[in-house]
Formats: sequence, C-alpha cells, structure tokens
Amino acid sequence: MFTTPEQFIAATKAGLEAQFASLTSLNKKAFEGLEQLVALNVNAAKASFEESTAAAKQLVAAKDPQEAMSLATAQAQPTAEKAMAYGRHLASITTATQQEFTKAVEAHIAETNAKVNDLIDQVTKNAPAGSEQAVTALKTVVGNINAGYEQLSKTTKQAVQTLEDNLANATKQFTQAAEKATPKKK
Repeated sequence: MFTTPEQFIAATKAGLEAQFASLTSLNKKAFEGLEQLVALNVNAAKASFEESTAAAKQLVAAKDPQEAMSLATAQAQPTAEKAMAYGRHLASITTATQQEFTKAVEAHIAETNAKVNDLIDQVTKNAPAGSEQAVTALKTVVGNINAGYEQLSKTTKQAVQTLEDNLANATKQFTQAAEKATPKKK
C-alpha cells in the first residue's frame, strides 16, 4: 500500500490533473471543429444568398418562358455541384474532428493504463503474504477492462469507416443522379 497519506494524495492529485488536461484538450478540439462548421455554414449561406439573388435577377430579366426555363435548367447543375462540395467539406470537418478526439482519448487511456499498472505494481510490492490471489484477480480485472476498451475502440473505428463509406457512396449516387437530371452545356 501507500506508505504515507501524502503519496496517496499526490497520486490522486496527479490523476485529477491528467483528467482535467484531457478534458481541456477535448473541449478545445470540439470548439475548433464547431468553429470550422460555423465558418462553413456562414460562407455557404452568404454564397447561396448572393447566387440566389443573381439567379432571380436573371429569371426576372428573361424575355419569354422558354428562356426562363433554360436559365433555371442551367442553374441546376452548379447548384448540385455546390451542394456536393458542401457535403464533402462537412464530412471532412466531421472526420477530422472525430480523428482528433480518437487520438486524444486513446492517448489519455494509454497514459491512464500505464499509471494504473504502476499503481498496481506499487501496491502489490507491499502486499502482505497470502494476498497473491487478490493481486492476480486485480490484474485480471484491469486486463479485462483494457481488452474491453480495445474491442470498443475497434468497433467504433469500424462504425466510423462504414459511415464514411456510406457518405462517399451517397455522394457518388447524388452526383450521378444530378448529372443525369441536368442537361450538359453545349
């Protein structure tokens, strides 16, 4: 066990400081991702407003219904392309933020595991005779927790990859549908 209460207090304080640093890091990454998302949406809204205004002016200036229909059809392709670009940019921000979170959490868990293992080693060095089974059980529990985290991490990564694959597939299908629906410029 700990030989003095000061050692226990120091270990507890170090653990709390590490958790606070990890939470601060995760919050910073979350705000960076949110900032990018807000900037993307503000820029998209601004561009959309400007383009809609210009398109409306063109439609109002059309001399006949056929010209208006031609203008509307011509505007459909760039709009679809911009929507796809927005989706790709949004996916990029989301993926980058998720990857940063994953790296930070994995680093924190690895650091915490190392500290827990060191703590177990310190505690078991001073364990009384006959407590070998309890020490073995404690080490088994910690090993099982680590194995569970590794499985959860693997499953999460697979789910994220599946989501990214589905998003890419949907974008591809949307692009193909948009290309078929809008006439090519001659």
